[in-house]
Amino acid sequence: MKAIFTLLLFAITISAAAQNDVTLDYYLPQDISYDSAIPKPTDIIGHEVGEWHITHDKLVFYMQTLAKASDRITIETRGETFEGRPLLLLTVTSTKNHQNLEEIRKNHLALSETGSTSLDTSKMPIVVYQGFSIHGNEPSGSNASLAYAYYLAAAQGAEIDAMLDNMVILLDPSFNPDGLQRFAYWANTNRSQNLNPDRNEREYHEVWPGGRTNHYWFDMNRDWLPVQLPESRARIKTFHKWLPNILTDHHEMGTNSTFFFQPGEPTRVNPLTPKVNQELTAEIGTYHAKALDKIGSLYYSEENYDDYYYGKGSTFPDVNGSIGILFEQGSSRGHIQESENGILTFPFTIRNQFTTALSTIDAAKNMRSKILDYQRKFYSDIKSEASRNKTKGYVFGDSKDASKAWHLAEILNRHKIKFHELASDVTISGKSYKKGTSYVVPLNQKNPRLINAMFEKRTTFADSLFYDVSAWTLPLSFNLDYAELNSLSNAGNEVSNFQPLSGAVSGQSNYAYLFEWHEYYTPRALNAILEKGLRAKTAKSPFSLEGKNYDYGTIMIPVQNQNLSPKELHIFLSEIAKDNQLQITGVATGLTKGIDLGSNDFDPVRKQKVAILVGDGVRPYDAGEIWHLFDTRYDMKITKIDTKYFNSVDLGKYTDLILPSGWGSNILDKKGADKIKDWVRGGGTLIGYRNVANWYKKNGMMKLELELKKDSMVAKNIAFDQKGDFLGAQVTGGAIFEAKQDRSHPINYGYKNNKISLFRNTNIYIKPDKNSYNNPIQYTNDPLQSGYISEENAELIKNSVPFKVNRMGRGRIILFTDNTNFRAFWYGTNKLLMNAIFFGQMM
Repeated sequence: MKAIFTLLLFAITISAAAQNDVTLDYYLPQDISYDSAIPKPTDIIGHEVGEWHITHDKLVFYMQTLAKASDRITIETRGETFEGRPLLLLTVTSTKNHQNLEEIRKNHLALSETGSTSLDTSKMPIVVYQGFSIHGNEPSGSNASLAYAYYLAAAQGAEIDAMLDNMVILLDPSFNPDGLQRFAYWANTNRSQNLNPDRNEREYHEVWPGGRTNHYWFDMNRDWLPVQLPESRARIKTFHKWLPNILTDHHEMGTNSTFFFQPGEPTRVNPLTPKVNQELTAEIGTYHAKALDKIGSLYYSEENYDDYYYGKGSTFPDVNGSIGILFEQGSSRGHIQESENGILTFPFTIRNQFTTALSTIDAAKNMRSKILDYQRKFYSDIKSEASRNKTKGYVFGDSKDASKAWHLAEILNRHKIKFHELASDVTISGKSYKKGTSYVVPLNQKNPRLINAMFEKRTTFADSLFYDVSAWTLPLSFNLDYAELNSLSNAGNEVSNFQPLSGAVSGQSNYAYLFEWHEYYTPRALNAILEKGLRAKTAKSPFSLEGKNYDYGTIMIPVQNQNLSPKELHIFLSEIAKDNQLQITGVATGLTKGIDLGSNDFDPVRKQKVAILVGDGVRPYDAGEIWHLFDTRYDMKITKIDTKYFNSVDLGKYTDLILPSGWGSNILDKKGADKIKDWVRGGGTLIGYRNVANWYKKNGMMKLELELKKDSMVAKNIAFDQKGDFLGAQVTGGAIFEAKQDRSHPINYGYKNNKISLFRNTNIYIKPDKNSYNNPIQYTNDPLQSGYISEENAELIKNSVPFKVNRMGRGRIILFTDNTNFRAFWYGTNKLLMNAIFFGQMM
């Protein structure tokens, strides 16, 4: 199947005039009849499918109307997006099945449980989950869902009746409502009456940040495993509620491409995915090929796309006994556009998505027993594997930070993975695990393979190319201690009622309050304290007081000379402790073992006012991760300043300016660079990420000329057709590396270990400074913990430094070569950015 099937080109050269005349008949099979009582999309939304881009509000209205009109469809709202849009799910099956739906669901789930051998799959419905347009500016999927939902409701005849008797379809018409709405607004407001396919037309060049992402500019097709976003949480809850046999994920790709369906690259399949999964995927692919042949559409498979990262919608099902299928349609990115294959119209892209939605359920109908049997065998096999495995489970935790461990446990809970309390404090391989801040995850449960996918470290691969990241080991991303267990003797009670953590103040003090900086939510607590107008200081050295040890970065709030009375301060801090899961200690004296509370080794912490550069030239993903971190995790205001008007902004009101990674070294012009330098000299803290290093170097902000390691590798004995693979193998697309930490440096306050795991997806390598105290974070001599890096880059990263700070006048310029906020689940390095914010002037 690894070829482009050359068929009739006229199928994608529909004229612009013809597009305006497209009706529902263009999409629907014409060899059956349709129920006239079921409203067509045009009856409700006011235009034909594909004539305009569907807005999410109209999509919702049509689906709700359809559910009222059809006894085959029920509809539910599973939550809301950040912008308040409903997350819909349509359940489509026969009327008879709807009356017995809960029993069908329970019987279906029983296939994955012990004792499933007695179940007769020949009489069980197959479950198919079909989702559309997780990237908002890939809208043909959601627009196709209009025609597809109509077909499911209105099609008549013995064939569809029999199919719905033997199938439950879970239909999500829009995986990304906010992004879909954003792009529909763009495409529709730029649409001309005389549709213009000229690629220079404004319609095909959407403004920053584009419609691909959700509200906070996340690529939600990377969040199926971490489940950090509300849209993801809704669909993962549905997935585990049903354990569908097939899940389809409808996307778009470049305009000059045709249509792709899985399987993908054979050598880029995660080793935890069974071979039979790929064989079944290929067999389902024959149904897609037949359907696309029938309408004359070009297509390909087994190229470009992989099945490796389990955080993608088409791969996540594979580690859960399901079959994930990716569809990629060449995008019109509007209503009509020139392409290498002729004029590409929006209705044509919709028709291909509609056609493969139908071919999916056709395959499910004919392969039903085979696929149900595969699911049963998958769960039976992995349980047998787990029973033979020497590793019986994992322990993870942080004796100083209960919140991070709790949030990893939260991910497990969302995936229906069982975990236990730690029975008692224990030390394993030199790491201390404390009851109350640690958890045990046994492998002897329903899906040990999913657990291994989250916890394993892998550094050898069959292929050196990856469509996405090559590593995501969750305990490393949370910077937690963790270990494999050969015995579950340390496991306490199963956590059956997972509840949020609590916090409290030990008692009212008339002298001072202390809390260590270790807990995840300490930045939120400190920000609230400073916003209240209270004075706070941070300890630059460890000390002990009243029988308790306090580490670097401990926060001290004196009672005297505050704008609250001692009683009011206690009440306020009690609220802070509760809201941020902190233990705050009231002390009666300033006399300590170590630095006394009145020592000059306590530095005052200023109230921060932070800005971030956004807009053209800035990567929306990186900027969105930071915005999300400040806004939703730490309740800190952050001002988004666009590159378009940056030069006219008065920076004097801001203490910190963050420059996320950009698309090149020209994020701002010379005027903008000079403006920033003046602001830094006046006392500002500038924080740059990843390839901002090149911009720093270009504008003389950081002396990297002799420190920026460059790869001068030359290709030898590489054929022309191997060039892409050769260059691709040098890409560090996402791996995890170990670095040493100098915990006395303010950038490392709040970390209890002397090593940290960093996520890296750049090839920027900085030589260490000759003075060791200027290298507070430094990669080890053998830093790779999990993931892929080429041999050449593996040499470059050894002992290099991912962090650098320079003084300029009264201010600071800070550089992180790595992303400390990756995809909202890299909890373990979020505090590095917060340390740069609150303690930057101490560096």
